[in-house]
Parts: sequence; structure tokens; C-alpha cells
Amino acid sequence: MNAPILLTGCNGQLGFELQTALTALGLPILALNHQTCDLSDHAALRRLLAEHRPSIIVNAAAYTAVDRAETEPELANAVNALAPGILGEAAAAIGALVVHYSTDYVFDGQSAEPYRESDAPNPLNVYGHSKLAGERALQASGAKHLIFRTSWVFGAHGNNFAKTMLRLAAERETLNVVADQYGAPTSAALLAEVTAQILREYLSSETFPFGLYHLTASGATNWHAYAAHVIAAARDFYGNARPSLKLAADGLNAITASAYPLPAARPANSRLDCSLLQRRFGLRLPPWQEGVDRVLQQIL
Repeated sequence: MNAPILLTGCNGQLGFELQTALTALGLPILALNHQTCDLSDHAALRRLLAEHRPSIIVNAAAYTAVDRAETEPELANAVNALAPGILGEAAAAIGALVVHYSTDYVFDGQSAEPYRESDAPNPLNVYGHSKLAGERALQASGAKHLIFRTSWVFGAHGNNFAKTMLRLAAERETLNVVADQYGAPTSAALLAEVTAQILREYLSSETFPFGLYHLTASGATNWHAYAAHVIAAARDFYGNARPSLKLAADGLNAITASAYPLPAARPANSRLDCSLLQRRFGLRLPPWQEGVDRVLQQIL
């Protein structure tokens, strides 16, 4: 089966939303999951690309287990660092475009300002290093490419912070949540919708601004305030009905990241400046609360 669009990671949070959003382009899509396209199997990946010769490769697959990557660096690098270069090499040979997604974790979070595309990366953990290496491998491949760096991705499909907070609030009377790390919760649906909109422009334009862009919802928050928003929405939804939340009214406690150590260090500032993307493609990125509320309506 040949299809103009080849989508990897179709069962993930982002891939799930992309399957819907990309159909609006009116092109056949070959949607592949981990079983049909394992990015760590580079020989099989090369064979797959040679067989299907897509016009557009949308790579929504990634190794995203941030803490486990500290003890599985080979696997993280095989998927996140090496596979994007292989996708790029194949795309360059057939004139295809590669759309790839990266992360705020390429930065160390020490800046007081939102990060721009031109700011120097400095990852704090194995995951961040692997994603940065993947960006650079794709850029060096010679392929036409779009790289979207994003942050704090969530969706109605798959596991994420919002779902974890809902589950824990139903189980516990108190919760401790980090309040000194900042970013923009970004829905997988927003990422998919923007991707489809930009690809529509690519398909109809003779000149196109390829490259690296930051793409998140607008605004910023911290994990504690994000959790408070999620739990408030759940209280409004449940009211006096059952099952109610077990979490006490004053049970959500703000803590520092140092009080909740994890195997992989996280950046304190994950805010990304998305003005370049908005200016070049004429986009308005909605506030993070809109995406969160939309997904919570689906979940609840």
C-alpha cells in the first residue's frame, strides 16, 4: 500500500489526534503503530520507507519515558536520536517532507524568559539529549523538514498529568504537587490541528518556510496551579454526585521540585516563545486553559 502521508506512532496521544486532523487534507494516510513501525529497528525502518515512498512523513513516535531513559539510554537514542536521521535520509532521497516533534527538555530551564528557537540548547537529562540529537540528525539529513518543539502534552487518549491528578484526587485526601516548574500545557489536539493547517499550506504553496518552530498553547502555569485547575473542573462536574473526589478542599499542597526528586532532572522554565510560528503561519494559539477544559469535558 502506497500513501502520500506516512504517520508513525498512531496509537500515542499525538498520533491518535493526528489520524483525525490529517484526514482533512484529503490524502490517503498510512498510520503505523509500534508493532508495524518500531523506530528502534533501523533496518526495518529503512525497508518500510523504501517500500512505501511517502510524500510526507509525520513522525509522532518517540521514546517518552523521561525517567526510564536514564537507565535505557541506548533505546532512547535509537528511537529519538538516530531514527529521525534515518527518516530524513530516506525523505531527502525521494523529495519527501518530514514533520517531527521535539521538546522543551532540550533546554536547561535557567532562562528567566520563554525560550526562542535561536536560544542555545542545554539538556539536563538523557531524554532531552536524545531529542536534541534527533533534531540535529534530521536537520543534517538534507530533507525538507518541520520540527515542532512543544511541552507538557496531554490528551483524552493515553496517559498524562491531568488524568493522573484526577485519579489521585479520587484516591487520596492530600496531594503534593511541584510549584516551581513552569510551562504551557499543550493538547495533542492543538498540535494535530496546527500540523494539519500548516501542511495544507505546504501542499498549496510554491515557497514554504521549512525549519524549526516552537509550538505550545499560549500562557504559562506551574504543575500545582495546573493540578488545581484540573481538580476544580472535576469538582464542578461531580458536584454532590458520586463518585466524588476524596481530596480535601485544602489538600492540594505546593512543594518545590527539590522536595520531589526524580531520576531525570527537569527544567524549571519550560516556557517556549511561539511568536515565530504565529507570525510566519498567521496562527493564533489559544490559552492552555481552553485545551485542558476541552479534554476534561471528554474525560469526565
